[in-house]
Amino acid sequence: MSSPWSSLRVSPATRKKLLWVLPSAVAVLTLVVFAARIFRDSATGQAFLTDFPGQSELPAGAPTGFPAWLNFQHFLNAFFIVLIVRTGWLVRTTQRPAAYWMRKNTGLIRTKKAPTKISIHLWLHLSLDALWTLNGVIFIVLLFITGQWMRLVPTTWAVFPNAVSSALQYASLNWPLENGWVNYNSLQQLAYFTIVFIAAPLAILTGLRMSAIWPQPSSTASKVFPLELARAIHFPVMLFFVLFVIMHVTLVLTTGALRNLNHMYATNSGESWLGFGIFAGTLMLTVAAWILAKPVFLQPLASLGGKVTRQ
Repeated sequence: MSSPWSSLRVSPATRKKLLWVLPSAVAVLTLVVFAARIFRDSATGQAFLTDFPGQSELPAGAPTGFPAWLNFQHFLNAFFIVLIVRTGWLVRTTQRPAAYWMRKNTGLIRTKKAPTKISIHLWLHLSLDALWTLNGVIFIVLLFITGQWMRLVPTTWAVFPNAVSSALQYASLNWPLENGWVNYNSLQQLAYFTIVFIAAPLAILTGLRMSAIWPQPSSTASKVFPLELARAIHFPVMLFFVLFVIMHVTLVLTTGALRNLNHMYATNSGESWLGFGIFAGTLMLTVAAWILAKPVFLQPLASLGGKVTRQ
């Protein structure tokens, strides 16, 4: 039986078109930098930067620094997102999967409807989605319990002109000062807010809509949220995550790598190599998981909850 995910595969013609993305992006970025530098050097640009330096004030009582639980959550989020993107891409591009998985219709998940056979890549994708969602729920709860939400959620309209100011500074290659241990610049704040409170829920909701656990097509929920709409949203959201990761890693490594990595992995604001060492270890773990995400290694794990077949 075909899956709603099968129609998301990328055709060879589309892949060829994607080859034009990189040179086109370079040309556009060159024009953006040129225009940003001209505006920044103008009297209007200088006045704008003076009025809006790129960072808005946080609410009173906002926490400083990053606790250990947030560092660990950051690693888990990065780990899951990388593997989710990899498996999602395999679902779209693999024409003939090496193995298939069908859940066992027993125990707590016994249903009248016959289980659907899916590719082992889709099984891993959905399994990772479930773990990422659980991790996200814990993350959101801890954000609001500890007050860390104040660093991510805009609480003043000044965040928007300051975000434009930050974007202008980045685009002109004269980047704003980084002090993420105390406060993100406004562009970072909006980006993190979008990832946590908009993109992630969209990815989860559209993924659920495309899965077999969604109510039948005749249900009210399915009519309100058509499958075609979920398909149209899910892939662009994945591309948004990829773009965010690329930009995030680039800025982390080019705006004080040791300090930033200590913020994200070692719960301190110093410039020791501790954060880099932890980051390198998590990177090797992620690479190992990337390599092992193959049917030959997945089959024993997948067999614990279902039947794995070659056809």
